[in-house]
Amino acid sequence: MKKKLILNKLNKSTLFFPMLLMSFGLQAQTNVFDDVIAPSPNHTYLEAALIQEGLDVALQNNAANLTVFAPDDNAFTALAAALGTNVNGLLALPNLTDILTYHVLGSTVQSTGITNGLIVQPLSTSNTLKLTLTSSGSVFVNQAQVTTANLNTDNGVVHVVNGVLLPVETAADVAIDNGFTSLVTAVVTAELLPAVTNPLSSLTVFAPTNAAFDNLATALNTNVAGLLALPNLADILKYHVLGTEVPSSAVTNGAIVQPLSATNTLKLTLTGTGMVYVNQAKVTTADIAAENGVVHVLDAVVLPFETVVDVAIDNGFTSLTAAVVKAELLPALTNPLTKLTVFAPTNAAFDNLATALGTDLNGVLAHPQLADILLYHVIGDEVLSTELMNGAVPTLNGQDVTINLMGGVMVNTSNVTLADLVVSNGVVHVIDAVLVPSLADLTENSISEMTVYPNPSVDYLIVKNGFISEYKVLNSAGITVQAGKVNGNEIDVTNLEKGNYFIQFNGQNQTIKFSKM
Repeated sequence: MKKKLILNKLNKSTLFFPMLLMSFGLQAQTNVFDDVIAPSPNHTYLEAALIQEGLDVALQNNAANLTVFAPDDNAFTALAAALGTNVNGLLALPNLTDILTYHVLGSTVQSTGITNGLIVQPLSTSNTLKLTLTSSGSVFVNQAQVTTANLNTDNGVVHVVNGVLLPVETAADVAIDNGFTSLVTAVVTAELLPAVTNPLSSLTVFAPTNAAFDNLATALNTNVAGLLALPNLADILKYHVLGTEVPSSAVTNGAIVQPLSATNTLKLTLTGTGMVYVNQAKVTTADIAAENGVVHVLDAVVLPFETVVDVAIDNGFTSLTAAVVKAELLPALTNPLTKLTVFAPTNAAFDNLATALGTDLNGVLAHPQLADILLYHVIGDEVLSTELMNGAVPTLNGQDVTINLMGGVMVNTSNVTLADLVVSNGVVHVIDAVLVPSLADLTENSISEMTVYPNPSVDYLIVKNGFISEYKVLNSAGITVQAGKVNGNEIDVTNLEKGNYFIQFNGQNQTIKFSKM
């Protein structure tokens, strides 16, 4: 009974003291802990955590200027469930103090002072906070949305957030910390920072370099600012992200995967030399680990456009698709910046070829000249059926096909059964037979023994079935414009201008034609 009376007297005194101050024209000082967090019925877990770690005192400091991003109780229970524990498990985390100070800035920042893409340093030095201001006016801190803003006190402001922030290295940090300024700016512009800063995600991010963005801008006759203004920028960026973590060791040749963008799939190539391509882009650095996934660096921006490869995949050309994958030609045919004409043999056409050769489809796919045969079906320009003319037309393997327009369209002895399937990087004409190039004029050291691809190329040529050798590249006038040694079956052609070239290898009686895009 005496204890109850004492408590009643204390309660009365706590009410009386502010009234006494007000009677003298004074006002009690308020602080973010006592006047916002502690009285809130939705912040009981945050309050308990702060008291346990002794951080309530810091938030009561009247001389401080603070901004507190305050996760509500639902945020704590959601994090606990994601980690397979409960709130008591969270309170037992050894880095709880660091987590809590990651939610506090040492200055007062009203919601009106937040700009999109702002990166700020909280009291924790383990990581920075990434702020997003959307076009609709929503504010995010990392992945967490501000649900109530600007709860002001004398020593700072509280913004309620619907997620607990964790000071871990994310895919966004990999880009920020490693100088991917164009990619980071694009992610900020597209308001995608919340997605790639979520510490509980499991992502694979294919990250184009700054040079990749510059090259795309040049190809589109604009600059990086022009790319950032593209209406489908967010879709392009989501086309670079998988919703699962895929290390380079898990990539298989010909794998088709669905990124976060639903516009198109990504086509993966694993070459015989161990290089990985994503569509036409080469993975130059693989397996940069982040807490929420893995980052692979690309030398080109991939675009979710329909290409000639998609025509084959989406229309049941399984034999042709399998051949393109086996010949490692996916990078050349998925390049959205090329213009190609593909004569696409049907499955029946491949079956007929296999029968003629006394084998099956696997035997055709094992043919040593498979890549050369396939390139014989491709013209390095977009030619609609109405633009075809009688006569010889050069293909990417260096030999000509013969077009005959008498009584329909024929390519050599095959018939065009469906014409003008137009896509972003060219056109596909369906034919009823596989075109087989003549090999009579090829020497024993010919393309059948050494092949270069992808052809056309953007940056690198791969030498297949060859050996380490000196080479030289000649332009169409026969002038040597580049020479050197084949480096691990790879030749860098990034410094060549766009156009057609010939490559010769020392000690081999052969010349191979290729195009630089």
